[in-house]
Amino acid sequence: MRLEKNRAGRNRTIGLTKREADALRPRLLTLDKKAAPEDIAGRIINQDLAAALPFLPDAFVDLLFIDPPYNLDKKYNSLKFKKSALDDYAAWMESWMSGLSRLLKPTASIYICSEWQTSTAVHLVARKFFKVRNRITWEREKGRGAAANWKNCAEDIWFCTVSDRYTFDLDAVKLKRRVIAPYTGGDGEPKDWERTGGGGFRLTHPSNIWNDITVPFWSMPENTDHPTQKPEKLLAKLILASSKPGDVVFDPFAGAGTSCVTAKKLGRRFAGVEIDETFCLLAEKRLALADKDSSIQGYSDGVFWERNTLQQQKRPPRGKG
Repeated sequence: MRLEKNRAGRNRTIGLTKREADALRPRLLTLDKKAAPEDIAGRIINQDLAAALPFLPDAFVDLLFIDPPYNLDKKYNSLKFKKSALDDYAAWMESWMSGLSRLLKPTASIYICSEWQTSTAVHLVARKFFKVRNRITWEREKGRGAAANWKNCAEDIWFCTVSDRYTFDLDAVKLKRRVIAPYTGGDGEPKDWERTGGGGFRLTHPSNIWNDITVPFWSMPENTDHPTQKPEKLLAKLILASSKPGDVVFDPFAGAGTSCVTAKKLGRRFAGVEIDETFCLLAEKRLALADKDSSIQGYSDGVFWERNTLQQQKRPPRGKG
């Protein structure tokens, strides 16, 4: 197990000491018999998904978030995932996707993450089990440039549902954007936007192109050493759009627990499965920290903000404070 390392003073990355790991380990769950929804509510299941699936309850999930290992050579602590042929990767996905569909309520929504090379395969597998409704593409602004190709700085999320009855709360996920060309009425007052000390802003309908997401890095309090950690802001959008308070969010590849932590912060129930113990313990630590701080970077006062605009908008006008 990799535990806390020495870090620079301003580095806010969440780590684990041995004492913390020993204290958190009893919280982890391993299934060896059929579980009821209340048995796994608010729990991280430290187990291989294939081993846990037969014991998970039927029809208990309102929102399924799937962020599987991408079809890339990648190391997750002691575990290594190797790139395979596209058909083999699709067959691997299908092997557990069929089992996950049993866990879903008839009104459930599903979000499946992918990178560009396997996005088409994810689509083909997903449509065998669900109704595919859209593809979200979000800008992943971190990453190195390529010498002989376009820099890869985007990932996809496929939005699916079990049926035509599903939750989608448009008002909960509107984005507050800076007004570039501010229109005013005859009285000089803003038209469909608001004037603030930091500039003009308007609420806009969310699209399937997201360029307001910041990938966690060392100075962010949500950051961990997980190599493919998703941002809490990204999960907040999916959870607020496709679930109601008290609904169950389930993550079969929970990693360091971003989906579970964000669900908790937003008043949803949750459960997750993760094979790596260290990541499970990091998830448990983050869940405990969420009791003290339920903030989500980039989301404030019930509104999502464009990247790097929240502090400017909140700055008081000159001469006032």
